[in-house]
Amino acid sequence: MKKLGIITGGGDCGGLNAVVKGAAQMGLNLGMQSYVIPNGYAGLYNLVQFDHLVELDVNRVDFVNSNVAGSEAGHSRVKVKKIDDAQKYDRIKKGLKKFNIDGLVISGGDDTGSVMVDLANHGIKCVHAPKTMDLDLQTYSVGFDSTVNRIASFAEDIKTTGRTHNRIIVMEVFGRYAGHTAFRAGVAAEVDTILIPEIPTDFDIVYEHCKRTFFNRVAASDVKAGTYLILVAEGLKNASGEELVDDAAGLDAFGHKRLAGAGKYVTNELTKRLKADKSVADLMKKEKMFIKDLYETPEVRAVAPGHLVRCGHSSVYDVNFGKQVGASAVVLLNNNLSGVTVAGVHHGVIQYLPTHEAIKQRYVDMDMVTFYEHLGICFGRKHVQTDIKFEELKGEVDRFL
Repeated sequence: MKKLGIITGGGDCGGLNAVVKGAAQMGLNLGMQSYVIPNGYAGLYNLVQFDHLVELDVNRVDFVNSNVAGSEAGHSRVKVKKIDDAQKYDRIKKGLKKFNIDGLVISGGDDTGSVMVDLANHGIKCVHAPKTMDLDLQTYSVGFDSTVNRIASFAEDIKTTGRTHNRIIVMEVFGRYAGHTAFRAGVAAEVDTILIPEIPTDFDIVYEHCKRTFFNRVAASDVKAGTYLILVAEGLKNASGEELVDDAAGLDAFGHKRLAGAGKYVTNELTKRLKADKSVADLMKKEKMFIKDLYETPEVRAVAPGHLVRCGHSSVYDVNFGKQVGASAVVLLNNNLSGVTVAGVHHGVIQYLPTHEAIKQRYVDMDMVTFYEHLGICFGRKHVQTDIKFEELKGEVDRFL
């Protein structure tokens, strides 16, 4: 193993530059040369057309800033299997041979990982460094901690607008089919309701919780100010279990429906109920807020920070984990391993598992949802009071995932 190619793919997020730098630094330590293959799998497929690649030598790698989000290597959403070229795998191998690249470090989520499995099955040596802000792989993934910190910060900030205008705010965030980002960021930002794909939403329950909490806050305020904040994952399902999709947007490069409109949908459901509820007018009059035909119900607004939660800077945790998995991927390649995902480094020992197992989707733990329901957070379902279990811990403490 003399020359490495480094690829990042899928969505951008914090910690990716740490993967790139960690891989290159470990390569240097082991006497290898590392090269950036730009623009993800699109760059890999077109590698044979490149005249040269950027080598991450001692001087160049010094300019890779691990603390900055995004990726020095660039991204694309390309599923190699879907490329209309019967010789696509031979073309990729020719490109690798052209630059004498012996193996690939590939960082990405489930889609990127699935392509990596495909490449490994076609005899291309590669190791996967897990990356997805959604945290829906079996391992911890680079990007999650950076993202939830930004979501929580934005959610805290928007409360100032909500309280100033006595508004109910609905913030929509990424998450697709697993609600980890909304769940963890929502807990940290102390939002009132968290709506995730794992729990079909009963909007009657959300509405009653919202009305009670909002008007209680206004009544308790000496300046009659209050707000209510809902954090909703884009993959929201209604009480019938139907997901909300943007049918006009078609499918993405990996055949997924484009999820859209969760925030607007929740806003409409609450607005509809506020207008139909005759008791709301009495509550507005009681707090001296009511103006006939102009201000009869609290306003519900939807906001979406979108890609702002992916960009900016990386958290300390993601920089540490990113360097570990990037460097570990190089060690595994150097030991003739391929088609595996780095799970992490524990007590100096690199742990890994087959990538086809690592990319299986992991959902929010419903026992943890129940735990936080005890603390008053609404999850759009009826909370059934249950006993909280406990046990004395013996042996090694589990790491955070």
